Amino acid sequence: MTTPPPQHPPAGPGHSWPPPSPPPVWGAPPPAYGTPPGYTHQPALNGFALASLLVGLLCFPPLGIVFAVVALVQIARKGERGRALAVAGLVVSLLTTAVLVTGVTRYAEHFTGGLGAEREPEQVEGQLTGMDELRVGDCFNVPGGDLLDETRFTYRIGCDRVHDAEVTAATAIGQSSYPSKGWLKENATDACWKAQDAYAMDSWALPGYAEMFYFTPTPDGWQNGDRRLLCLIGTSTQEHKGSLRKDAGMLTPDQVTLLGALNTVDQALGRAPDRELDEALPEHQKWARGVDEALAAEERMLQGVTTHQGTGPAAGARLREVAAARKEWQRAARATRPADFQRAWDAALAALSVDTEKALRGSYGLSTRVPEWLRPGPDGPGTGSGRGPSSESV
Repeated sequence: MTTPPPQHPPAGPGHSWPPPSPPPVWGAPPPAYGTPPGYTHQPALNGFALASLLVGLLCFPPLGIVFAVVALVQIARKGERGRALAVAGLVVSLLTTAVLVTGVTRYAEHFTGGLGAEREPEQVEGQLTGMDELRVGDCFNVPGGDLLDETRFTYRIGCDRVHDAEVTAATAIGQSSYPSKGWLKENATDACWKAQDAYAMDSWALPGYAEMFYFTPTPDGWQNGDRRLLCLIGTSTQEHKGSLRKDAGMLTPDQVTLLGALNTVDQALGRAPDRELDEALPEHQKWARGVDEALAAEERMLQGVTTHQGTGPAAGARLREVAAARKEWQRAARATRPADFQRAWDAALAALSVDTEKALRGSYGLSTRVPEWLRPGPDGPGTGSGRGPSSESV
């Protein structure tokens, strides 16, 4: 039996046919079956945005910067969520990176500073030579001509070629423990002036740019067995060729005798106390007695040559000045007030004339070029320090 098809309600009042279904649109998403009324579809959260914040805080901030930039680009292109996270990740990563870079930089500076003595030296003319291998009479160069550089790379070179320094003495420091800086300065200065006066006896013949330097051991070097005091004549401020050596073996006996006396006086004058006169009168009195003793030795030497032909007149003139200067130094040594000491000191310095010493040196065939430290300046002649410039490297 055949079942008849269902009968549609007849058209008429109160009845209508349902509207036809819309035709499908190719490429459109299928209808969301079962979606609650009023629901709005949320875009996906960008993974790089969250990663940038986490990496910037916990792991590697520079990578967090990269993730944040990638996230912002993708969010703008795809309409994804997470822009606030990406911006926060970028800011956090930038700040953390800045802190990291600052810390690493400071550590690197400290680390490389501690290894300064181990860094590779720059190319310098000469043969790289350890300081413990340098001997009296050796000439050498240093990187940049800086004789105060604590790295102390030295390059030995012939003295007939341009060089920065020349060794005048290499002696052992006779102390069981590392000396204080004050002790090193005082004793090294005195020892190296004596060494220079023995090495280059005619101090007036030294060029004006020549300076006295000395190298003493560092605390670390001392622990490793370095006990050497190295005395130098530095000439690094100008291109200098040739040895400055002019010791007793290169002079006549009379020249050696005269220069020995004159240099002893200069050494005594150079030992002036560092403390002010008002604060250390006894120290200055002791110094005055030392200068008087040095002048007494020169006086005895001059008394024996005043009758010599050629040198006698100049020696006699110097002898009279030395006698006058000694009286003033003796008066200074007895002074009970700083003002009295100062007056005697000034009179003692004024008693010795540079012109008289120049004439005496000339009569002995020595240099008559007055050194810079004895030439008149804004305040008059040299103050009696007895020395040119000196420097140290500890």
